Amino acid sequence: MRALAEFIMRGRMQAIFVVAGAAALPMLFWLSAAAGCLVLLRRGLNDALGVLVWAVLPALAWWYFGDPRTLLVLLGSLGLALLLRSQASWVRVMLCSVGLGLLYVWALGAVFGEPIAALASELQKVLPDALSGAYQQLSVEERGRLESLLAPVLTGLLAALLQVVTLVSLMLGRYWQAALYNPGGFGGEFRALRFPALPAMLLLVGMLLGPNLGAQLAVLTPLCSVPLVFAGIALMHGLVAQGRLPRFWLVGLYVTLVLFMQLIYPLLAVLAIVDSLFDFRGRAAGKNGAGPANGEG
Repeated sequence: MRALAEFIMRGRMQAIFVVAGAAALPMLFWLSAAAGCLVLLRRGLNDALGVLVWAVLPALAWWYFGDPRTLLVLLGSLGLALLLRSQASWVRVMLCSVGLGLLYVWALGAVFGEPIAALASELQKVLPDALSGAYQQLSVEERGRLESLLAPVLTGLLAALLQVVTLVSLMLGRYWQAALYNPGGFGGEFRALRFPALPAMLLLVGMLLGPNLGAQLAVLTPLCSVPLVFAGIALMHGLVAQGRLPRFWLVGLYVTLVLFMQLIYPLLAVLAIVDSLFDFRGRAAGKNGAGPANGEG
């Protein structure tokens, strides 16, 4: 991957070849976004525009043919890269990704509204069998409310997936920048990611109260969970870097996250919220007589 980063930064034509080529190919839009973030983070917006516009053209073509993901992830990751370049704060980037996710919800609803509604309708038919006796114990009003949440939740889940891809693309671009110009910088930045108590509580409130404030606000639950999960992963990396946990914990984390996501995903969010209150890395560093790792890419 470092060799690809070196190729991208070798010259303007090489950068255009990667960002435009990856945007034009199916399922490689994340690579185009990552390459665009690398160019933007290193050169700034004015110098990078001549490269990035070539990635937007195939992304617009994909939208024309009914797939908005390429353009959404590309523009979303570049917007967050601008914020990161100016503010140098991953906390702000993560919080702004929630607002970005709401834009994704609107775009996905506009393009895929009918297929999502059809899928929600099919899910309504299998709910009684899936929930077994629990569904029968619900009142008619509760059943109707549950069924009304299906389409917004499905849209929110799709938007949250794009939100994750956007953040991963930005992180890959930042990692490439650090690997080329400041080795180890991205690792220090990511391990230091921790939400203060107030933003963490706001994300928690959005997760828990979103569905209770109306069916359309149910999308807040998956969108608000994404920053917390990234903060939970950063916590684990930080504790391993400080020697508080063995390195094999990271291997176990990613394996179980793939195999048992429905269990590990909410656990990571809970860990991030608890860490916002107790600062496990800061306490561990204080005992060791050293501050938490930090750095810039």
